[in-house]
Amino acid sequence: LKSGNAVILRGGKDAAESNKILAGIIRKAIAKTGLEADTVQYVDRGGHENVTWLVKQTGLIDLVIPRGGESLIESVVREAQVPVIKHYKGVCHLYIDEDCDMNMALDVTHNAKVQRPGTCNALETLLVNEKIGEKYLPMLKEKLEGVRVRGCSRTKQILKDIEDAVEEDYYSEYLDMVLAIKVVDSIEEAIEHIEKYGSNHTDGIVSGSSDRIRMFVRMVDSAVVTVNASTRLSDGGVFGLGAEIGISTDKLHARGPMGVKDLTTYKWVVRGAGDLRT
Repeated sequence: LKSGNAVILRGGKDAAESNKILAGIIRKAIAKTGLEADTVQYVDRGGHENVTWLVKQTGLIDLVIPRGGESLIESVVREAQVPVIKHYKGVCHLYIDEDCDMNMALDVTHNAKVQRPGTCNALETLLVNEKIGEKYLPMLKEKLEGVRVRGCSRTKQILKDIEDAVEEDYYSEYLDMVLAIKVVDSIEEAIEHIEKYGSNHTDGIVSGSSDRIRMFVRMVDSAVVTVNASTRLSDGGVFGLGAEIGISTDKLHARGPMGVKDLTTYKWVVRGAGDLRT
């Protein structure tokens, strides 16, 4: 509403009755302010066919923002004839560089994974430089109490009692107290891993090297890149955008946390006094 848009809300069937009540409260509140209540519409019909119909309404709907599971988003993108901004899964990575503050790295990793693991900006895969793996990983394992750790063969040589990580783990958005770990030879290998398995959401580096930080920021093609900071900071409220509608993993028209400004577009107004083009 602040951005000047009407909105059509369509929630999941599991919360259909709650959604209906909440939409009614919003409409009543809008009407009390003197605005038109119909600027907020709620679609209470379930079923995939209704979603498919909605996302084909060119000329009536300007933008679709799907929020939900991977299959829902892929279905909307496949069916839509209206522009879609994807708020896709967050396979978030953290690379622990050989030149890092060890205590900082432990704190950042713990916060990124444990503080709220069910969010899209929580850490899912940790990449550790092989030069510090033997020192860093045992300390991390002790700090990550309650987290199920899955590691590559090199990680398992250091942490004997963890689960095997298979390739599917590196594509996974766990949204749970599970963490995949891979030991890498270099920052280049870490960047290649993120490019292959990441979702362009939020990825970070912990390092004291300005050159390697610069390289990581330049080469990692994600909506948000964190430097010596938790991936959990990837958030509209934290960035000063106010309430966010989501975190876009697209590049157009918005990218990263979306606030009010990202729900607006341009209008060019030309004022003259009989000006002509020659």
